[in-house]
Amino acid sequence: MTTRLDAQIAFLNEADKLKSITRATTLADGSRAENSAEHSWHLTLYALVLADQAKPGVDISRVIKMLILHDLVEIDAGDNPIFDNVDHVAVAAAEQKAADRIFGLLPPDIAADLRGIWEEFEAAETDDAQFAKSLDRFQPPMLNLAAGGGSWTNYNVDEATIAARVGSKIKIGAPALWDYAQNRIAAFFKSQGSN
Repeated sequence: MTTRLDAQIAFLNEADKLKSITRATTLADGSRAENSAEHSWHLTLYALVLADQAKPGVDISRVIKMLILHDLVEIDAGDNPIFDNVDHVAVAAAEQKAADRIFGLLPPDIAADLRGIWEEFEAAETDDAQFAKSLDRFQPPMLNLAAGGGSWTNYNVDEATIAARVGSKIKIGAPALWDYAQNRIAAFFKSQGSN
């Protein structure tokens, strides 16, 4: 018979697999690609440090929960880089299926709570989720800038594509962070002789 603790440990062991999911974004030093567990951890630190950029009333502890959970589905569905051309309907279906399996490892009460937090992040309708989503879109450009272009070079993206795919999401939950990023992105592309 599986005990409550058995189920909790099974979930935690499964979550360890997130360390093996490679992302397109490199580390700030450009030495290698980050993995999804590193990304999730880094985003929780972004939430702590940049909490003053959130709208009044945003619950940073809830944002941190969203950020630590948001990419668990990549264990099954893989990472889908923002500048890659993917079938978004198929990705969403794969992520829902992954969420069913992964959160389903937990005892029902914990599963319902954590799945609800993950769903809230995905829907991005609450102020908490919009801030979390903004941070999720803000961190990769900061790493790309630090790494001299990082995945932007690999995907051959331009400034307008970054604004459309990343900036639009950052602006919703953290407009000042987009202003900050946009100025630095523009300077980067100007230094590269492109726009």
